[in-house]
Amino acid sequence: MPTTSPTPHTVEALLRVVERRDSEVAFLKLMVDKLALQLLRARRAQYGRSSEQLDDPQIALIEGAPLYEPPAPKASPKAEAANSPGIDRQLPAHLPRENQVHRPAATDAAHDASGTACGCTACGGRLRQIGADVSEQLEYVPARFKVIRHVRPKLACVSCETIFQAAAPSRPIARGVAGPALLANVLVSKYCDHIPLHRLARIHAREGVCFDPSTYGGWVEQSHALLDPLVAALGRYTLASAKVHGDDTPVPVLDPGRGRTKTGRLWVYVRDDRPAGSAEPPAAWYRYSPNRKGEHPQAHLRDYRGILQADAYGGYAKIYATGRVEEAACWAHARRPFWDMYENQGRVAGSIADQALQRIAALYAIEAEIRGQPPDVRRRARQARAGPLLEELRAWLTGMVGRVSTKSELAKAIGYSLTRWRALTRYRDDGRIEIDNNAAERALRGVALGRGNYLFMGSDAGGERAASIYSLVETAKLNGLDPQAYLREVLMRIADHPINRIDELLPWNIGQRDDEQRLAA
Repeated sequence: MPTTSPTPHTVEALLRVVERRDSEVAFLKLMVDKLALQLLRARRAQYGRSSEQLDDPQIALIEGAPLYEPPAPKASPKAEAANSPGIDRQLPAHLPRENQVHRPAATDAAHDASGTACGCTACGGRLRQIGADVSEQLEYVPARFKVIRHVRPKLACVSCETIFQAAAPSRPIARGVAGPALLANVLVSKYCDHIPLHRLARIHAREGVCFDPSTYGGWVEQSHALLDPLVAALGRYTLASAKVHGDDTPVPVLDPGRGRTKTGRLWVYVRDDRPAGSAEPPAAWYRYSPNRKGEHPQAHLRDYRGILQADAYGGYAKIYATGRVEEAACWAHARRPFWDMYENQGRVAGSIADQALQRIAALYAIEAEIRGQPPDVRRRARQARAGPLLEELRAWLTGMVGRVSTKSELAKAIGYSLTRWRALTRYRDDGRIEIDNNAAERALRGVALGRGNYLFMGSDAGGERAASIYSLVETAKLNGLDPQAYLREVLMRIADHPINRIDELLPWNIGQRDDEQRLAA
């Protein structure tokens, strides 16, 4: 017979049973909340929108009036209908125009000066032009391949019989059939438009140009080797800044012999001081590593001195410990767990998560007003306006610590901010620092899109090639250049370009040269 636990008969025993069961219920509730939050994050990552913008930033807080009052929206005129005559439907002026003249039917009874029949079909008289109606239609001319034949005539002197012949023009790939424009198209298709090489091969095959995907892979490999000095120069420029943004993202990499992929990492370091009023060109430098060990960012930044704005990854700790690099944390990361709880709770107005979001929104409202101002102006505005809000936020978070369970997700979110408070508030006293690390996160969006299309990288060497090409493509985009036009220009020149003047091929220098040529023309 199974034994049953004796039923308590005293009040003290009953109270102990109730307390124990209350503890179990509280623990299970925390577990349910944690699992629900994890499920919400997974669903949002796969199906949800990425925006974390509050629907109503004026919800009242427990303390009274809202901390953040956004400016009243400007009254915008009602959108005009698609067929409204007030809408400008002119096509871009820079596009070439091709005239197609549609003449009415005419007889041969009369002809104009060019010999075109202009006889009236009604009476036989002569037709003369009194005007014309012109309408425009946008057309698409498909990209096309062409073969360039390099012909080098041999010339012989009739007197001394000396033979002369021009030297063969250099090619991006020695003895390769791919020209600079084709190589640029392959690189941009894969690393900017996120088209896998086997799919690109099928696209080209529709034009009657058939190459095996491995041939495209060889072109990418040899282009990477050619562009490597330029990428190194880009890295030197990026790390010459007093402040860089850093982040990383996982990328699946084929692991031969194990029947599955392993997880490599792409690291990015972004130099972009335009929000602080700087006119220096922005740049993004990517690096690949086969894992996420801290030794990799430590190697990337071993000679760097300045400010590193990044997330709370533990591998950066040894970099900060050297004293060469100052830590600047990211308020977007500190905000995110509060947003997840706000979503999980059904966006309840006045909840603790909602209050935290409102307080952080007030800090971002100040940043929106001073974006693009010089560092000194930003520092003074932050100290005067954001400083008091930060102190209130810290006192509020500290007060919440004793009101929530230490094992709850809310306690973890509060602890994340309080333990990194010095790094989170460093931006207040340094106008060069941003409030968040979104510059680096934006630079990794293209990697995430590509990861969803080509599924995995073929090898660690493929990851290094991807890092190099991503560096050039993203930097060209940051500087307002067409990545394909930029890479085409670089590949046309780099084979013969002096290595000690490699900086001339960086995106902003190429763009400046093109602007000067347009002005001269």
